[in-house]
Amino acid sequence: MKRRDFLAAGAAGLTLAALGNIAAEGRAAAEDAATPTNGKPLRVGLIGCGWYGKCDLLRLIQVAPVEVVSLCDVDAKMLAAAAELVATRQASKKAPRTYADYREMLKEKDLDIVLIGTPDHWHALAMIAAVEAGADVYVQKPISVDIREGAAMLAAARRTQRVVQVGMQRRSTPHLIEARDAIIKTGKLGKVALVEICCYYHMRATANPPDEQPPANLDWEMWTGPAPMRPYNRIAHPRGWRAFNEYGNGIVGDMCVHMLDMVRWMLGWLGEERRLDWRHPGRQGQQGQHPRHPARHLRLRRRPGGVAAPHLGRGTGPQVPWAATIYGDKARSRPASWLDFIPSGKGEEPIHQDVVYELDQFPRTRPSRRSRSTSPRRSACT
Repeated sequence: MKRRDFLAAGAAGLTLAALGNIAAEGRAAAEDAATPTNGKPLRVGLIGCGWYGKCDLLRLIQVAPVEVVSLCDVDAKMLAAAAELVATRQASKKAPRTYADYREMLKEKDLDIVLIGTPDHWHALAMIAAVEAGADVYVQKPISVDIREGAAMLAAARRTQRVVQVGMQRRSTPHLIEARDAIIKTGKLGKVALVEICCYYHMRATANPPDEQPPANLDWEMWTGPAPMRPYNRIAHPRGWRAFNEYGNGIVGDMCVHMLDMVRWMLGWLGEERRLDWRHPGRQGQQGQHPRHPARHLRLRRRPGGVAAPHLGRGTGPQVPWAATIYGDKARSRPASWLDFIPSGKGEEPIHQDVVYELDQFPRTRPSRRSRSTSPRRSACT
């Protein structure tokens, strides 16, 4: 297929206008989808065999009876390495089939589950094709690059009645569930109108190499896919593509979506986007760039009307990897990589709860340096 024809075909499916939550409606449906009906392992395929795609896939192998039968990537070197790694990890020790084009992989129509670990600009087309091929899907966040793509993905999931989960990583975190149920739902914070969120992981590309010819192992035309074509730059692949507007939404699309989703879920603000205003406390006209810590602080305010001014509350500082400070008229709470509850008045004691993470309990699975992780809590892939 020619690039022009491919772009035209992809654009035809992105015509809906409303954005919804594509996650499956109800835990029972997801549990049913993860349970083999014929006693055989569920057949799994992965589109996008980079670091995070392998993380998702190898974790799935650990927790569910699956057989990885197909892998797809436009980088032949990355694809071959992933196939070799998967063969050593899954119970059958079989090497999966490999594809350079996800459409060829999905033509087999023999997959129960498809994981999508591509850059953001490929999420929509790959996810829609996967559900149309009859598979349930786990797609990494953010759901899409723009609202029209997200709406088309939602429509496809509902039309095909497939289970689709987006890779948010807070709603299943035990101490966050506890904070929501024991502190927020019980009214200990009082009336909440303001939340501060932050993330201090280093995520910026600092190098500025020149454009060059793509390596022989990479199909740059296919990697670019529905995005505007631009010359290859080694920052873009592997891993640094968030530095380019063509492929994603930068740090906001990478980490901020976790924080915003967590806050809206904990406070029950889902479906109230028109009543929320979120702003960055940096200088005016900088498009979200903080003068000292780019795109690391955001304020989310619930408002009855009008636009809320930025709230320059107390920052947490870079010693806090990530956090959300929820302000109520009775107390404030800070769910983060630990949990704090700080009452405003007398009569109630503050609470501090340290958290034991899975990787602290099972250090064998801690990431190696080769995984190039910026987070000490992510699962090992190498």
